[in-house]
Amino acid sequence: MRDKENIESLIALKPDFMGFIFYDKSKRFVTDFPKVKIPSIIKKVGVFVNETIEEVISIAEKYQLDCIQLHGDELPEYCEKLSQSKFDLESHQIDIFKAFSIDENFDFNTTKQYENCCNYFLFDTKGNDYGGNGIKFNWEILQKYKGNIPFLLSGGISAKDVNEIKKINHPQFMGVDVNSGFEIKPALKDIEKLKEFKSNLL
Repeated sequence: MRDKENIESLIALKPDFMGFIFYDKSKRFVTDFPKVKIPSIIKKVGVFVNETIEEVISIAEKYQLDCIQLHGDELPEYCEKLSQSKFDLESHQIDIFKAFSIDENFDFNTTKQYENCCNYFLFDTKGNDYGGNGIKFNWEILQKYKGNIPFLLSGGISAKDVNEIKKINHPQFMGVDVNSGFEIKPALKDIEKLKEFKSNLL
C-alpha cells in the first residue's frame, strides 16, 4: 500500500495487517510513506529484502511499524540479531515475519532454525522475484510443515481461491496474504474485490 485514499478505503475493511514495501527494486516500493492515521487494530507491516539491520530499525522507528517482514535470503543469525534489537517505538514490540519461497522440493525443516527469533512465517511461491510473482504453489505440501510458528499463505491468491482456502486444515494456518490478485495496478488495491473476498471467506 502507498496511496492515501486507497489506504483509507482499505481501513474500512479492517484487515489484520497492512503491508508497505521498502525494497527499491519492487514496483510497489514506498518512496514516500502516506500520511494516514491507521487504527492500532491494523498492524503496519514493513517488507524488507536483504536490508541492513540498521536500516530496518531506522525505518521501523520512523514509521512506527508493528511488524517486519523479511522477504529475502536473511539467515537465522540475522533474524536473531534483529529480534534482540532495541526499537524506539511508542508503546509496542515488533513482530517478525520470515518469508520462505516454496516449491515441491522445499524442506520445511529449514524453518526450525527460525523458530526462536520469528513470530510468524509466510509461505510464498518460489519464483524469479522476491515475492510478487503472482503464482501459486501446491498447497497440499503445507502438511509437511510440522512447526509451532503460525503462518500466512501467500502467492498468487485471487478471489476464485476461496473454496480451496477454506479446505486448508492445518493447526498453524492463520490466514492469507493477498496482493497482486486484488490490484488495479501495482500498490493500488481493488477495494470492492477485497470486500467480496473477505465476505466469502468468513
